[in-house]
Amino acid sequence: MNRRTFLRQGAALSGGLLLSGCLGRLGFETQSAWRDPPLVEDRPAAVYYPAIIEGMGMYGTKTAGDIGFALMHSFPHRFWNLTGSRKTKVVVQSDDSVHLMASVWDTETETILPVDVSVEISNSDGQVSSTNLWPMISPNMGFHYGDNIALPGEGQYDVTLQVGPLQTARTDPLEGRFTRGQSATMQFTFDTDETYNLEIRRLGEKAGTRGTVDLMDMEMIPEPVVPTKSELPGRLLHEGQSGDATMLVALVDGDHRFSDTEGPFLIVSPRTPYNRVMLPRMALSATLERGGDTITQGTLQASLDPNLGSFYGMGLDELKTGDTVRITVETPPQLARHDGYETAFLDMEPIEFAVE
Repeated sequence: MNRRTFLRQGAALSGGLLLSGCLGRLGFETQSAWRDPPLVEDRPAAVYYPAIIEGMGMYGTKTAGDIGFALMHSFPHRFWNLTGSRKTKVVVQSDDSVHLMASVWDTETETILPVDVSVEISNSDGQVSSTNLWPMISPNMGFHYGDNIALPGEGQYDVTLQVGPLQTARTDPLEGRFTRGQSATMQFTFDTDETYNLEIRRLGEKAGTRGTVDLMDMEMIPEPVVPTKSELPGRLLHEGQSGDATMLVALVDGDHRFSDTEGPFLIVSPRTPYNRVMLPRMALSATLERGGDTITQGTLQASLDPNLGSFYGMGLDELKTGDTVRITVETPPQLARHDGYETAFLDMEPIEFAVE
C-alpha cells in the first residue's frame, strides 16, 4: 500500500488520526497532509511492532575525503525527540514536504560515524532550507539522521551535507582522524509521485507486540549494527537488559588498541534487542566493589572502533573473581525515535553482576 491509497481509504487505528490540509500552495497536487498515522494504544515500555512501517527511497551517495554520505527520502512522518529523559512528539506540519534522511560512514573501514550532521538545501532561486538533522533510530533503518523538511515545490535541488568533527574517542585505524568537519554536495529531484507513492506496510496483528522488523537491505550503506556476542573481543562478563536495551560487558587484557596501560579494559556494548542496532550518545558510568568497598568508580568513555562500532570503555587496575560491577546509565541514548522505539531506552536501570 502507498501513502495516497492509505489516505484515500482513511485507514486508522485507535489512537491514530488523519487530518487533511491543502498543500496546493507548495506547488504540487496533494489533497491531504500526513499528520498522525495510526498509533498503537497500550504500547509496551520496550521495542515493539508499530502499526505501520514507512517506505524509504534513495536519492544517492557521495564520497568526500574519507567519508561516505548517503541521502534518502520518505514522506513526512511523526517522530519523538529526546532531551535528557524528556520525550517530545514532533508532528508533521502543513508545509512539510519530505522526510529527508542521511547516513555517514568511514569509507576505509565502513564504520558508521556518530557525528553531527546539517543540511543546506537550495534551488535556482537560492537557499530554501538549512537545518541540523536529528540523530535518530527507526525499526527498518536503525541509526541514521533525519528531519521533516519544507520545500517550495517539486523540482531539482542542491543539498550540502555537512558533518562536524567526531567527538568520541576512537581506536586505530580511526584514531587521529575525523578531527575536522567535512561536507559533500549532491543533487536530488523532489517528485511527489516518487516520494508519496513509497510503500506503507501495515503490520496488522503484530502491531503493539514486542519485537521489530528486519533492517532494510541497503547495499550502498554499511549497516548501523554492533557485533554479535561471539564477536566481542576479550572475555564476556555479563549480558544484561536495561530499558529494553541489551548491554554486553566484556573484559580485554593487554590490548593496546583500547588502552596504553597494561591493566584490563572494561567494554560495554549497548544495542537494541533483535537487530543489534548501535546506541550512541549515551552517558554511562561503572562502579567496581570488592568485599563491600568501592575500588573503582568512573565514567565509561564513549568510543568508536571499526570492529566494535560504538561502545563505552574504561581502564581498570585489576578485576578479580567475586568483584561486583555495576553499570549505571547516567543519560539514555539522546536519539530521536520513530514509532516502535519511542517507548524504549528511557527509564534505564543499572545492571549489576558478580565477576565469575
